[in-house]
Amino acid sequence: MKPIPARRSQGGIILIEALIAILIFSMGILAIIGLQAQSVRNSAEAKYRADASFLANQIIGRIWADRANIATFAHRPTGTVCAPSGSASGNTNVTEWLDGVSAVLPDAGTARQSIAVDTTTNQVTVRLCWVSRTGQHNMSVTTRING
Repeated sequence: MKPIPARRSQGGIILIEALIAILIFSMGILAIIGLQAQSVRNSAEAKYRADASFLANQIIGRIWADRANIATFAHRPTGTVCAPSGSASGNTNVTEWLDGVSAVLPDAGTARQSIAVDTTTNQVTVRLCWVSRTGQHNMSVTTRING
């Protein structure tokens, strides 16, 4: 019997190596795509947090400008975060601000937002609440209005 040359017995190894290399490359590409998707989600969440911070500072600025009527800015001042209770504010600045909050943050209805005003110390706490694809989020900003 004639022995088979070594070259012929390893002829399919290059094909197997190529398939394994393609498999490893494909897994790497899928991992990069997953990282990109997570990065986009994180960017959206960061934008919502930045918008919430801006909105909280916006109403604080309006309160600061009209500090003689600080008590009229109270909006659903009691209750828990994202489930406030109490009376809604009739102040035009607050209603305009609430419309802006609803327009900028996802699923942030006016009934979820709260502005608590302590008239003895002039301390104001603004609580924003919104729901995004990753769940429920909230931000609370407390400041003291002097003057």
